[in-house]
Amino acid sequence: MERAISSEERIRRAEEIYNRRRMQTGVRVPSSRVNTYNRNESFPDKYKLYKKLILQIAICFVIYFIFYLIKNSNYIFSEDFINKTREILSYDINFSNIYNTAIEYYNNNLKSQFMFVESNEDEKQDNNELTTNEVQENAITNEQVGGIGGGDDDNVEQNGEAEQVSNEPTVQLSQMEIDANDIKQNHNLILPLAGTVTSRYGPRDGNEIVSSNHGGIDIGVNEGTVFVAAMSGTVIEASGEGSFGNHIYIQEGDVITIYAHCKTLYVKKGDVITQGQKIGEVGQTGNATGPHLHFEIRKAGRKVNPEYVITFA
Repeated sequence: MERAISSEERIRRAEEIYNRRRMQTGVRVPSSRVNTYNRNESFPDKYKLYKKLILQIAICFVIYFIFYLIKNSNYIFSEDFINKTREILSYDINFSNIYNTAIEYYNNNLKSQFMFVESNEDEKQDNNELTTNEVQENAITNEQVGGIGGGDDDNVEQNGEAEQVSNEPTVQLSQMEIDANDIKQNHNLILPLAGTVTSRYGPRDGNEIVSSNHGGIDIGVNEGTVFVAAMSGTVIEASGEGSFGNHIYIQEGDVITIYAHCKTLYVKKGDVITQGQKIGEVGQTGNATGPHLHFEIRKAGRKVNPEYVITFA
């Protein structure tokens, strides 16, 4: 008669049979993972349920806490917060400065090229008109000259036109030269500072500090040297922001003079300045490689070479 086997012995034999079968398939499963909870199979399921329940309670508590903060917070919807938001939304881009910058770039870099092309086209057109007049010289109708063949009057008329064409100037003034002449006639600027010119107007070797297209003229002197206003006018800007460092803008009519990289400013926005008045000291603030005064002249937003208006050393 077969011997009675206890439940523990049956479990042990079942585990051995399971392990042998797993070994035959090439995958070995530790015995510690087989029937680990066979005596209390319901415990893992209960643990998972408790864990899930606790997680849901925690999520509900967080959501309730967030709503409580939003409802009872005095900052999120405070008047100060709303005013700051309105201030940010009401920020206005200065399109005038952007437009003036674009116009300056056009006048300094593109306009001269366009004028050169237009002047060549005008010259070709004049030559074509002269050739056409020569071809049509003998084809003028009676209504135009009162006869056929053309007499002395016709020759005089053609010679007069030829003289008029030849007397026209072959080189036209650029916009910058026109602006400079107008400034000299109406404003009569003086030298703001006596010193050595270290960088002139126009193209130059640029780097991470200085620009490759210089819009003014640099006068190098010792730091702290006092400079004066080249013309009378009103201070429309006196600031320390930007690549100019400490700088001053003085305007009279549509002409503006600029003094940049200053150490100290003697004037403020709104001051009325007379020509020759002391307005600041030379420095090296902003994008500067050494102490100097950066001086610019602008007319109607267009940059003008200061050497077209003032004689520098």
